[in-house]
Amino acid sequence: MLTMLRSYLSGYIELTEEEFTGLAHKIEVRTFEKKYQIIGAGEVDIYLNFIVKGLARKYFLKGREEIVTQIAKETDLISSSVSFLTGAPSTYYVETIEPCTFISVSKSNIEELYKKSHKMEHLGRLIITNLFLQQEEWEYDRMRLTTRERFVQFLQSNPDLLQRVPQKHLASYLNIKPETFSRLKHLLKKKKS
Repeated sequence: MLTMLRSYLSGYIELTEEEFTGLAHKIEVRTFEKKYQIIGAGEVDIYLNFIVKGLARKYFLKGREEIVTQIAKETDLISSSVSFLTGAPSTYYVETIEPCTFISVSKSNIEELYKKSHKMEHLGRLIITNLFLQQEEWEYDRMRLTTRERFVQFLQSNPDLLQRVPQKHLASYLNIKPETFSRLKHLLKKKKS
């Protein structure tokens, strides 16, 4: 489990054994059942979560409709980012899609690590910067790509998720009407045969 986290972090910065051990003392391993609401709208999210096993989604409500803004799988981070960073109540829900194991670090523990080490502060800045870059790239693709292009690009990058994520969540995440999603999925299957 910690090997996965260390591998993820080494994509940003190399930590010494001592630095990684210091971080490891500040984390919590948390497990959740399928469809468990980790954070709800109006609650303050105090954890940044690294997914070791399973899938989770982040969404908000528009009337009664759930608008999915993130689907996170193994080695992804998930939280209600604005709530986590500012301490404000969340406007999002974070919920598991499958049973999940998270490595979580609280906001207070991150702040402690930052105070003790400029390297940890630098690591945090690199991770947050990357998350914002990914988000902006995804928003840009949602606007510039056609419905079909979004569908194909997503499935090429995440072929396993078509079997693991309920279709309604994928359709919402891709900003595609459920019936259009079904049609595109059917066309894709036809093409393969």
